[in-house]
Amino acid sequence: MSVKESGSGNTDHRIRPVARIHTDFPTKFGIPRQSGLTGELESRIVFEPEFSNPDAVRGIEEFSHLWLIWEFSENVRDPKKWSPTVRPPRLGGNTRVGVFATRSSFRPNSLGLSVVRLKAVETGENGMPVLVVTGADMMDGTPVFDIKPYIPFADSHPEAKGGYTDQTKEYGLDVRIPEEFLTLLPEEKRAPLRTVLSQDPRPSYQEDPARVYGMEFAGYEVKFTVSGETLYVKQVEKIHSSQ
Repeated sequence: MSVKESGSGNTDHRIRPVARIHTDFPTKFGIPRQSGLTGELESRIVFEPEFSNPDAVRGIEEFSHLWLIWEFSENVRDPKKWSPTVRPPRLGGNTRVGVFATRSSFRPNSLGLSVVRLKAVETGENGMPVLVVTGADMMDGTPVFDIKPYIPFADSHPEAKGGYTDQTKEYGLDVRIPEEFLTLLPEEKRAPLRTVLSQDPRPSYQEDPARVYGMEFAGYEVKFTVSGETLYVKQVEKIHSSQ
């Protein structure tokens, strides 16, 4: 991704990832629609070799939350072919609003912005830092362009209005997971899976109760159906690597 430097003639400045985040979502399907909705789900931020320097994160442990600027790497497209309006899933997939009034992944510059909680700063390979965070809404391997501390007195605005999102913020499904399937999952993944499924991963325009959906999560394939306001898990199966 490149931007022209101000006052530098024809020189292009290429911004490059400083890190990549590793999550339990190998595909786009099932990723939380917003950051913070799955607060118990851990992810790990691993720095690119050029930026893997302990000094670069000195003092970061004093902050509880971080801003991440990242790329919708699966939705990168020609910026000249962007659409001025999009259809937010939570409005039923039929109502169009301006792209800059949404957090849609289909944007001119394919950039995302998320707040995550910093759980720990660990030492990874070769003594380099790894950030353990919770609440991320990104696919595994997503490039992270920048990391900044969340500053409560400046960044928190309790009086803020949520626009059309205020109509849907309480939306959630009743999730039914048979015990025989639940016990197949590691214990620390059970509550996060239930939270992810309660947010209804389906495209909002799909309402077929007979349709079986498949979602990859934490090395497992989870199959489910949705009828009315209830989601039924039909199968949980370990995904075996072909390597």
